[in-house]
Amino acid sequence: MSTPRSGLRRRILLGLIGYVVVLTVAVILHGFLVNEHAEQLVWQSLLNAELDHIGELSQKDPDYHWVDTSNIALFDGRNPADIPSALRSLEPGVHDDVMLDGVERVVLVREQDGRRMMLALDITDLEQREFDMSLTVIGSAVTMIVLLGIAIAWSVNRLVRPLSNVAQDIARLQPDQPGQRIVVPESASAELVVIADALNDYLQRNDRFVERERTFIDSASHELRTPIAVIAGATEIALQQADVPAGTRGQLNRIQRTARDVEQLISLLLVLAKDPARLARVSDHVELDQLLPEIVDDHRHLTQDKDLALTVSALQPSQILAPLPIVQAAIGNLLRNAIEHSDRGEISIRLEAPATVVIDDPGHGMTPEEISEIYARLARGGGERQGGGIGLDLISRLCEHLGWKLDIASDTGHGTTTTLRFVA
Repeated sequence: MSTPRSGLRRRILLGLIGYVVVLTVAVILHGFLVNEHAEQLVWQSLLNAELDHIGELSQKDPDYHWVDTSNIALFDGRNPADIPSALRSLEPGVHDDVMLDGVERVVLVREQDGRRMMLALDITDLEQREFDMSLTVIGSAVTMIVLLGIAIAWSVNRLVRPLSNVAQDIARLQPDQPGQRIVVPESASAELVVIADALNDYLQRNDRFVERERTFIDSASHELRTPIAVIAGATEIALQQADVPAGTRGQLNRIQRTARDVEQLISLLLVLAKDPARLARVSDHVELDQLLPEIVDDHRHLTQDKDLALTVSALQPSQILAPLPIVQAAIGNLLRNAIEHSDRGEISIRLEAPATVVIDDPGHGMTPEEISEIYARLARGGGERQGGGIGLDLISRLCEHLGWKLDIASDTGHGTTTTLRFVA
């Protein structure tokens, strides 16, 4: 099973949102790095200035004694034992986030007059403000991402909408309707106009091809009708002769059946050559409940060499509007197929509402894989013909052309059920 493909709108949306997220995170990280560097410079400048001021006061007044305040403390290094253990291992320079007596401090260490002097500043309040500011920045970034995501989603939807509309128009194209075209608005992009023009050119060429095919089939079918009618008429006259040998009569009967099959094939080809919209003018009111027994009786001779019985269930009145020869050909060939693939037992034919013919046969049946292969072959519009009459490929094309539906259900060794619905 193939993996579902993501849409262009989703890819563009995720790409742009991802870009915004990465850019926002990069800006925030850059801001934090710059802030940390600036903070280090501020601490270094502030503490150096303070320590220089203390040194100047000490030089002017040898009896000057520094008194610690609530947020700044001096350790002059005269007595190393007075230096807290948390500060003894610090190298000269500025050290941030040093815990001293449970308080977060920034410490300046300087070698002066052969001793190590330390100035410690309480930054607890500043760190709390910095943390609050960080939360504010992160909250602002998340809000910006959400707002930009909404704006990007709206913009991408507006940008991709014309392409989505064209895709929907393409999906609504019907293969049996000529003159279809893709229309793009005046505001469409140049690329979209190129796509629409190319597709419209293809549709025009396809219309001409289909029309040529229909004209050829129509002409060829009409040309074939005359010789087939001559063959059928001559065979019927020959069969009326009393002195025809038994072997010859058998061959004449075979010619007559073949001519009838060819007549059905020609009628089917003529239907396929016509536009479905024009078929209503040449269709008949067909009574399925009266036609079905006649078709079954016409095919009973195929069971003579088999232990098979054809049974028709009680039929409810049912009428459809369709070409009579085509209805006969469709039902007849499905029944012929059931007979050819069954050796013994009973083939049941019934009519269900609305206008649905169901044929149950006791044949060999098919596996799900074989049924799938049949549908795949029908979808390709071709396949290998088996048995006499019209193949399932043409019957399938006929059903698609007329809006009918053909279903095949089977199980290996348990027969096959063929359902033909004459209503869409």
